[in-house]
Amino acid sequence: MVMAGGGFRFSYYLGMYAAAVESGKAPDVLLASCGGSIAAAVIAALPDDAQRKKWVSSPEMYAFMCGLRSTPKAAIGRSFAHAIKRHLSSGRAARIPDLFDDYFFDIPAQLPLPPRQGDSEVALAIVGGKILFSPDEVGQLRGGRKLFAETVFTDPRSAALLDGAVAPLSVPEWGDNAIEAPLRLDVAMPVADAVRISISDMYYFRCHTHSSGHYMGGVIDLFPIELAHRLADSVTIEMKSQFNRALAIPALRTVLGIDGNARLRHIHAQHADVWVDTSDVERVLSTRGMQKLLSWRHNRIRLVMPGSHATYVEHIDAQWQYGYARGIEAFGQPGSNQQSHMRNANKYNRVGF
Repeated sequence: MVMAGGGFRFSYYLGMYAAAVESGKAPDVLLASCGGSIAAAVIAALPDDAQRKKWVSSPEMYAFMCGLRSTPKAAIGRSFAHAIKRHLSSGRAARIPDLFDDYFFDIPAQLPLPPRQGDSEVALAIVGGKILFSPDEVGQLRGGRKLFAETVFTDPRSAALLDGAVAPLSVPEWGDNAIEAPLRLDVAMPVADAVRISISDMYYFRCHTHSSGHYMGGVIDLFPIELAHRLADSVTIEMKSQFNRALAIPALRTVLGIDGNARLRHIHAQHADVWVDTSDVERVLSTRGMQKLLSWRHNRIRLVMPGSHATYVEHIDAQWQYGYARGIEAFGQPGSNQQSHMRNANKYNRVGF
């Protein structure tokens, strides 16, 4: 099962996983990127749905999320000016980006993840990116150099299945991108660090440093369907909404040198045994969970949580129920590779529109 993205609405993946188990399709491996890596780590650490839901609904998790603060780089005028500059530039990763100091929100190096309770029935494979440049090289012209190495943090058995793989977005069909070809594998990275790496979206959070290495987020391969097919005979993945063309698409082009919507169309054109429709998650759960708002008074883009822990618990339940319902729908489809239940299909995220 691929858990691709989700942001801080990651609790819907807990419901999606519960639906898979109930349908007799419990996954052997969770291949996760970005917010999905939080859900995957919680599933692997705790033995049942009730404990998982309790953990993400806990006062400790609520306090952690409420503690995320804007940095001076999240000043409204500055943020919009930089976004416009990226939007107007057509260059593919022309310069080495600043992933060390240019980010909107401070997040602790360690996340409030549960300790593993015994041996897990499901393996973890978490996607991140090794940064191949140093802070003192920021701003220099890239000149065709590869800046990132897709890295999967996983167990030895899963690593053996991925050995020799090529990073999917490194191939020439994606243009002059900044991703090196060989897929790197890491079987020693602690899960908490792997998750912190995977959620390190450029411009949102600082890259993560572990030992002597620097790492960026799972956005380097947000929808790793090719890797999923190497790991398993049966693949479950989501049908996703298009990337925001004003903000996300220019950011991906500027840092990684890729077209996010072209990649998404390519993903939806491939085969998967089960497609879970979460293409409308931003609309259905728009008021359920953390919100990104403009605070003109403080001249900041801010992350705002529900005003009380009780409301937060209600929002977590809404996310869980959404994921569960969409999972049950997907696993109940007649036959494999069914996409007819996709609610938000358009020319940006599907071929043929």
